[in-house]
Amino acid sequence: MPRVEMLPQQPQASAARALFDQVRNAKGPDFPMPDLYRVLGVAPPMFKAWLDFAWPLRLHAKTSRKLRELLILRGALVSQTPYEWAHHLPMADEAGVSAAQVEALPAWRQADCFDATERVVLQLADEVTAGPGASQDTIDALRRAAFDDEQIVELVLTASFYVCVSRFLNSMDIRPEAGYETPLPSVQPD
Repeated sequence: MPRVEMLPQQPQASAARALFDQVRNAKGPDFPMPDLYRVLGVAPPMFKAWLDFAWPLRLHAKTSRKLRELLILRGALVSQTPYEWAHHLPMADEAGVSAAQVEALPAWRQADCFDATERVVLQLADEVTAGPGASQDTIDALRRAAFDDEQIVELVLTASFYVCVSRFLNSMDIRPEAGYETPLPSVQPD
């Protein structure tokens, strides 16, 4: 149970209800509001800021969704965030991340199912999630992998945002909802 009381699926407060309606307008009228959003909705201005920041990262980035989902899943493993892992598995599948790649993420350095571009993105995920941030070597490797400055900003910002997501989820003790009880694999040492 989260550490603050979640809003119901149909909140009474107009500000929260308007934001839930915004989400359902994008996702469909019967979309079950995720527990993360039900907690964020307790603070409508913060929830609005979250949506205004998170959705462009997800929907309007120049970098491939597959790479960003690999980055997010790896970050969820490093930060040990079951909710983030469970919710992004279907998104990763939809974006083209293979089952073999998902299975190999805990020990990605030893796996042969990632190409050079995916490897540098996974390195970025590790550095940003573990902190303090991406190294110059990794930024240089992103450039060598043909990412331009805009794409580098997108990738670093995505990795950084999902560190925020994981810290919030873990701090609020938000656990995966029914139907999202996918076990979180353990990260293998290098």
